[in-house]
Amino acid sequence: MDSVSAKIRSEIMSHVRSKGNKSTEKKLRAYLIQSGLKGWRINARDIPGTPDVFFDKKHLAIFVDGCFWHGCKKCYRRPKSKRKFWDSKVRENILRDRRVNKKLKSSGILVFRIFECLLKTHPRDIVSTIKHRFSLQF
Repeated sequence: MDSVSAKIRSEIMSHVRSKGNKSTEKKLRAYLIQSGLKGWRINARDIPGTPDVFFDKKHLAIFVDGCFWHGCKKCYRRPKSKRKFWDSKVRENILRDRRVNKKLKSSGILVFRIFECLLKTHPRDIVSTIKHRFSLQF
């Protein structure tokens, strides 16, 4: 059972935003700036899936996926209430992610997805991986 009422839970969930999340996208951008990486833009609406960060010259789309919303195998905790709804919601998010990945890859765009837990625990490793895997320069 949820520790708060349905009304309060609904209010809490309504404040979760898909863009500009401080614990994910803003944190990644701060680390990219600290590392000196340039040539990227945020929330590229002209790219399928609207990547959180997009490197134009490298054709690289980076998505920071919330562990709950995208079903992280390590962190996802299935809610105890409205299970059918949440199972369906998370499953659809995962399927949409796969469709977006496929569409981007078929367009010649590289895709890199990061779960928020990895960004929280190993941010420098994530930036290092991005730099080395995709040959990005300072």
